[in-house]
Amino acid sequence: MFWNKIKDFSTKKIVKKKLLNVKHLASNGSIEKVGIVFDETYFYEKEELIKELVKNGIREDAISFIVFKNVIKKNEIFDYSVFSHKDLSWNATFDKKEVVDFVSQQFDLLISYYDTEKAALLLVTHLSKASFKVGFASVDKRLNHFMIDTNAENYKVFTDELFKYLKILNKL
Repeated sequence: MFWNKIKDFSTKKIVKKKLLNVKHLASNGSIEKVGIVFDETYFYEKEELIKELVKNGIREDAISFIVFKNVIKKNEIFDYSVFSHKDLSWNATFDKKEVVDFVSQQFDLLISYYDTEKAALLLVTHLSKASFKVGFASVDKRLNHFMIDTNAENYKVFTDELFKYLKILNKL
């Protein structure tokens, strides 16, 4: 536990340093492929959020997601990609194949669905090759292109605001 705190602090420091030089590229196309990074510590309704995205016009087969858990028990089995602090190295990289594959995918939209800053989540968002990143206003402003000011429990408010502004930005 103590080492996780030190690793978390060290990784946050590395990510924040990398964010000083970040340059956001303008994305012009419409949204076809969506990636979502969930923090399962505070939000369990990932299926409902995905249903809201599908209801608003995103194809279900075009949605990929990865879930962060603080602790993964030894005998726990998941039918989706999961990562934790244990998968994060001391030099702010990931060794787990699922995480590396997720961040290397070209998404038209990445939804960073977490409202508390955890080093592993910040790093996944930062490393992602997504052309347009959306997250919560409570997370570092340099990480995302667009921020929504609500909390993670209000997924309907989040999706309503997201699609309202995506339509204004001609992304749909």
